[in-house]
Amino acid sequence: MKKLLLVGCFVVSFLGCNSNKAIAQNKRQDDAEIAKKVQHLVSQMTLDEKIAEMTQDAPANNRLGIPFMKYGEALHGLWLVLDYYGNTTVYPQAIAAASTWQPELVKKMASQTALEARALGVTHCYSPNLDVISGDPRYGRVEESYGEDPYLVSRMGVAFIEGLQGTGDEQYDENHVIATAKHFIGYPENRRGINGGFSDMSERRLREIYLPPFEAAIKEAKVGSIMPGHQDYNGVPNHMNTWLLKDILRDELGFDGFIVSDNNDVARLETMHFISESRTESAILGLKAGVDMDLVIGKSVDLSSYHSNVLKDTITNNPELVKYIDKATSRILTAKYKLGLFDAEPKEIDTKTVNAGRKEHQEFSYEMAKKAIILLKNDNNLLPLDINGIKSLAVIGPNAHEEQPEKGTYALLGGYSGLPPYYTSVLEGLTSKTKGKVKINYAKGCDLLSNSKEGFSEAISAANKSDAVVLVVGGSRKTGGEGVDRSDLDLYGVQNELVEAIHKTGKPVIVVLINGRPLTINYIAENVPSILETWYLGMRSGDAIADAIFGDVNPGGKLTVSFPRSVGQVPVTYLERPDFIGSGKGLYKDADKSPLFPFGYGLSYTTFKYGTPKLENQTISIDGSTTVSVAVTNTGDILGDEVVQMYVRDDYASVGRYLKMLKGFKRITLKPGETKTVTFNLGFNQLNVLNQDLKKVVEPGTFTISVGASSMAKDLQTVSLRAK
Repeated sequence: MKKLLLVGCFVVSFLGCNSNKAIAQNKRQDDAEIAKKVQHLVSQMTLDEKIAEMTQDAPANNRLGIPFMKYGEALHGLWLVLDYYGNTTVYPQAIAAASTWQPELVKKMASQTALEARALGVTHCYSPNLDVISGDPRYGRVEESYGEDPYLVSRMGVAFIEGLQGTGDEQYDENHVIATAKHFIGYPENRRGINGGFSDMSERRLREIYLPPFEAAIKEAKVGSIMPGHQDYNGVPNHMNTWLLKDILRDELGFDGFIVSDNNDVARLETMHFISESRTESAILGLKAGVDMDLVIGKSVDLSSYHSNVLKDTITNNPELVKYIDKATSRILTAKYKLGLFDAEPKEIDTKTVNAGRKEHQEFSYEMAKKAIILLKNDNNLLPLDINGIKSLAVIGPNAHEEQPEKGTYALLGGYSGLPPYYTSVLEGLTSKTKGKVKINYAKGCDLLSNSKEGFSEAISAANKSDAVVLVVGGSRKTGGEGVDRSDLDLYGVQNELVEAIHKTGKPVIVVLINGRPLTINYIAENVPSILETWYLGMRSGDAIADAIFGDVNPGGKLTVSFPRSVGQVPVTYLERPDFIGSGKGLYKDADKSPLFPFGYGLSYTTFKYGTPKLENQTISIDGSTTVSVAVTNTGDILGDEVVQMYVRDDYASVGRYLKMLKGFKRITLKPGETKTVTFNLGFNQLNVLNQDLKKVVEPGTFTISVGASSMAKDLQTVSLRAK
């Protein structure tokens, strides 16, 4: 019997290996066949046709049968930049999706988004955002990122790309599209917290913090497109930086897809960076650096650089430049072949009747939203509320409800949002949840963008006649997002004064934050007993929040960005290097240096106990590996999720390092009294440092391995590993 089993296993293994080899061989054959077709097609194209192909929405070339490749955004559901189609699913914003600490959810979201994109004829999406947040939430685009840690951003980014593009035989099939990873590279590393602002960093920081997500996107997920950032690196704008786009991106990382500019950025080599003196010169610089596609939203001729009016005469007079045109055109045509666009009939989309969204997608958006909610504070276990223990509930705040706007989409969905068939507000979610069992007393209190306190009296009255208060404050697309940077991080308008007024009523208050960036909520943190951070949870926001408030959901999300105490404290991130320890002690004289809420932090309605981390081997060779395991027990009375985090530090190395870096995480669900053991790998990928030559190596010595519930030292237990 054992012989039969062994033979069976061998046969399965043999067939599996041969199957994988066959797939790889077929892919090579497909790639070679596509390359021949592209070469033949390019040879037939006129210069005008080639230049026309190098734009984000190049029209179909009927003479040669070249199809149209439609673009869109897919950050947290499909959004068409110049059209507002209804009925697309809107999922939790990227910062909220990352707060689940479950890449598999992000992958499923992206795969569903790809289906909706295909239903609308979209095959090229400008997502995901792989920017690692630098610890400066003045920057409005924090909400678009997965957080402040390169490993976490890498895992979420790979999951998103694999979901959107597909993997193996399914890559770019009729159910998937091309992803564009952005913004290459170091985009949030600006000096004033301003979108596209001036940045300056070392190559070490670029490689340690900003490059890993793009490396993972290329080597693991095989991302099809890359978008550079607006800014420069080492004085050379990214859109003409051959060191970044050729030496690093293509030669070192092996990227073989096409590069699409950020909006107007080839032309900005003249108008923003003042490098070139004409659009023609800008276009040539972009082409030589390897920017294949000119993105100009709205297709303004006055802003386009890859246009016959700009390029044709120069290329005609300098035929040696044609090779750059041919290379860019070839990469774009290759993408169209891989997507199967040459073999498909163009979709006729009726914008009045199209319904891309699906019921199961909306339900999954709801499931993700419930997983993303973070409990920041819960004094005296105020939450969850007992639906049978209260008779009335005040729902107050500018973010408690939003009607569908006449144009565009809901502000409380965050940036890059499509228009869903509906949006459930907190007011609607709580009203539906209580079903008449609890009287809901609603008062807006104030407008998000107004300094008027006219609504305070109504809000105070609603609180006074209620058993408890849900106070919904924060921000919206009007106070954050791309191009909405801020010089301070306090609650906008008179929201903080509204919080104070409601707190003074003496009623139990639960603050629900709906926002896209960390805020300096010191008064709330000090005075309000319960705080839920929800970010932008998507179209089912109110339902998920109501579930958390009444205990049908036990919050299990964790922060992926640190909260500062004041704007003067930024940048605030757990990725710190050792501070000066002389008389200055590396501290502020007038304020607490620590974050208000740190990276990796989040509470639960239950409690968890961590055992002592255990190494499989306490000593390994520098090219060896081992594991670290920790037992986690639910010591409370209800089911709950915990995100187990592992951080690593090389204790003594040839270069300076961060105090610790995240190298592993896993979200687990535990029943009351249940214990699970979580195991993490420790090898080259977890232990390497960039040495003085900027090469990844594992150096001999000891490593501190920290495992626990957040990045805070008090939440971590440590064990020492030696490599020799």
